[in-house]
Amino acid sequence: MNVSVVVPVYNEETTIAEVLDSLAPLDLYEVIVVDDGSSDGTAALVEEHVSKPILLRQPANRGKGAAIRRGLQAARGDVLVIQDADLELSPTMIKKLVEPIAAGNADAVYGSRFLEGAERVPRVRRAANRFLTRLTNVLYGTELTDMETAHKAFRAPLLAGLDLRSNRFEIEAELTIKLARSGAVFAEIASPYHPRLRSEGKKIRWHDALTAAATLLRYYRWRSSGSPSDGHSSAS
Repeated sequence: MNVSVVVPVYNEETTIAEVLDSLAPLDLYEVIVVDDGSSDGTAALVEEHVSKPILLRQPANRGKGAAIRRGLQAARGDVLVIQDADLELSPTMIKKLVEPIAAGNADAVYGSRFLEGAERVPRVRRAANRFLTRLTNVLYGTELTDMETAHKAFRAPLLAGLDLRSNRFEIEAELTIKLARSGAVFAEIASPYHPRLRSEGKKIRWHDALTAAATLLRYYRWRSSGSPSDGHSSAS
């Protein structure tokens, strides 16, 4: 089973090399780094890395969702994995993330920060994530503990017809909604979490939680209409 890992990245010159170092021994089919218009040395570090990942450059900073969409479209593996470049979630967990798919037990696997306690998750972030996850479970019939996790793996054919549109952090909600609607079987594994502060480069903000909630509600509102415009998230 060939595994493609998509790494969206924006101004992560302090961590990107370590991420690529961690991915190198995993016998992956390909690593695709999507540089989202970084203004630091991120792209140069990717180009110089001995593992020779595929580097895709966005012409400008368009957002995490846009970077993920581009990476997923370019990926050629049987299983597609999303791995952030900030090391909050370790690349060493990717093997475990893929195992339920390889065993035929799941179509999508999420690395949950909450399955084995959430002591490391800041209180406000923890509350926002739990609210969004519970809202997802109620609206879409899922049984997740961490919808917003940045550690996700999927069977590649599942994503082909999802028509993903989000440009920013609401991509996590859109992916989950459309997978749930497609009948995908979800599984979760515990994924240890090492949070960082805004001063260390954390980019998500409180208003992104509001956007994610709006995305969940908007898709639910149009769930029976089949409108092609439902949940279309604009860039910001």
